Amino acid sequence: MVSVEIYRYNPEVDAAPYMQTLSLPEEFRVRMVLDALEYLRVQDPTLAYRRSCREGVCGSDGMNINGKNALACITPVTQALSTSNRLVVRPLPGMPVIRDLVVDQTLFFKQYERVMPWLITVDANPPIERLQTPQERARLDGLYECILCGCCTSQCPSSWWNPEKYLGPAALLQSLRFILDSRDQARDARLESMQDPFSLFRCRSIGNCTWVCPKGLNPMGAIGRIRLELLRKE
Repeated sequence: MVSVEIYRYNPEVDAAPYMQTLSLPEEFRVRMVLDALEYLRVQDPTLAYRRSCREGVCGSDGMNINGKNALACITPVTQALSTSNRLVVRPLPGMPVIRDLVVDQTLFFKQYERVMPWLITVDANPPIERLQTPQERARLDGLYECILCGCCTSQCPSSWWNPEKYLGPAALLQSLRFILDSRDQARDARLESMQDPFSLFRCRSIGNCTWVCPKGLNPMGAIGRIRLELLRKE
């Protein structure tokens, strides 16, 4: 049997959070963590977590698995067990817990909204579409693939320390996506909005964001690129 420890907390009935110890059949060693949670939820229907696509696309099942944020649907149990003899599952750190593995991501999406994640233009709309060359489109590679799972921001110490002032790696990655987009016409305004001491410059280049990104993106590198764009602007 595989030993599993799961963070449990229902504010309506529990005085404090606690870790529940459960067991999985050996066959689950070769399956995904989400499969394990699905099995355990049949045993205990009160277990709460988010899930949707099961393909690593929706980003809804981000959680902390043996100390590292990841998507449960694409994280093999064997991979998690490689660092311990137990499977330990907790909610994403740094975010308020609603219940069990479900966290409140209101602030996370508020910070995302702050970077204005949409095209801003002042010219008249073209008759068909705004065109890009292949080279201009290639600038967005490694940026647009973000699925907003929150794994990077939740594992970032700077986001823990300044959650309301520091935008966080996910929002900053998305900000660069529009700063570099040839169709966007608000580059200067986007950069000026991050010249305060906190929005961008609280990043300490720890690298947790890049370490945990389930899509293999590099938020820390994106933050460095924004700093470079600010220098070019000056």
